Parts: sequence; structure tokens; C-alpha cells
Amino acid sequence: MQPSFWLERWRQGQVGFHQAKINADLQQHWQTLGGATGSQVFVPLCGKSDDMTWLHAQGHSVLGVELAELAVRSFFEAQQLSPARQQIGRLARWQADGYELYVGDFFDLSAAQLSNVRAVYDRAALIALPPVLRLRYARHLAAILPAECKMLLITMDYPQEQMAGPPFSVLQPEVRELFSAEFSVSLLDDRDTLAVELRLQQRGLRRLHEQTYLLQRDSVRPATVAPHRS
Repeated sequence: MQPSFWLERWRQGQVGFHQAKINADLQQHWQTLGGATGSQVFVPLCGKSDDMTWLHAQGHSVLGVELAELAVRSFFEAQQLSPARQQIGRLARWQADGYELYVGDFFDLSAAQLSNVRAVYDRAALIALPPVLRLRYARHLAAILPAECKMLLITMDYPQEQMAGPPFSVLQPEVRELFSAEFSVSLLDDRDTLAVELRLQQRGLRRLHEQTYLLQRDSVRPATVAPHRS
């Protein structure tokens, strides 16, 4: 999947992946990470997500990366902010009022740029990537994140043959295979969300679960958390 695919979708306004509401799993499970107020949160492939405004309202500064400049510009316009802009290598940094969003390729981010990050929120990055890129994503993320960083990861579980991604189905065994070498992986929640995803039903889905994980990389592996099922 080439960068031009995403850029064209933004140009044409085909952004059905953009959620108009704050993600319910983010609101329910964010406190599980125990991040201190004022800590920086990294949102990969952030788009113009309103989830960033929710994180900001909790007292966090937000660092994001997004391929489409149009999405970043739309986000700051919606917040009525005029960001300072600076070119840093292949990335352009847009910065204002606790938001630091990089326009460019996720794989061009360095550890130095994420040195203040203490938590990660991934709702739209892993599931946006085809299988050939998911391992590269997981390895690069692990390489650039500081030690003892925690992550809230939200994925979709559905029969891939029922719908062509993105968003892609990423099953629990793959999540553990991608991340368990660097992180402890705990399944926090497993919810049937087909009824509220009318757009995905129209694309052919007949079964859909949204799964929420806590990933933690430190010297202490947390106890297994029993997932909530609904």
C-alpha cells in the first residue's frame, strides 16, 4: 500500500475511518495506563482525530504523525490554532498549544523526537497497515519509544474475506507475535461492535469485534487482566 493511496483518500474526502465521536474504549481504558498528567502521548497515524483533543483535555501534551498535510491542517483549523511550522529532515513539525504533529512518514520518526513520550494511543495505525507493513511498524515503534512506555492499542477482529481492508482485521495471535518480544500484552476488552458500525456492514461485514490491549515495556510484567466481554 503506497502513501499515494492515503493522500488520495484525504484529497477526495474519503475519510470514513475518521470517527466523529471520542472513542469509547479510549475513555474507558485510558486510566489503565496510569499516565501522569502533563506527560506526552504519541498518536501514530493520527489524522485529524478528535481523540487527540480528549487526551489534551486530560492534561497531556500530544505528539502525532500523519502522512497527509491536509489532515493536520484540518485539525489545527478545527481547534482554531495557528501552529508554528518547522522542517526537520523529511518531516514537517506543526506545533501549537500542547500539540506537536509531524507531517510525513511514520518510519522517518526518530527516538530523539519521541524522547518525552510516556504513553502511546493506537486506534488507527496498526489496523490501517497491510500484513507486509505491520511487522515493520511494530519494530520501528519499539525502536523509537523510550523505556517503560505504555500503549493502548485498539484492533478489529473480523473475517478478512468479508471485507477488503483498510481497516484490516488483526487477530490476537498476531498482536502477540508482533509485540510480545518487547512488551507485555494484556487483553483488556473484547466487544461486539457490528451493530454500531453501519458503514462496515455496508461493506459486507457480518461479524466484528473491537479489541483493546494494554502493552507495557518495563522490568515488571503486569498480572494478566481478564478481558471484559459484551
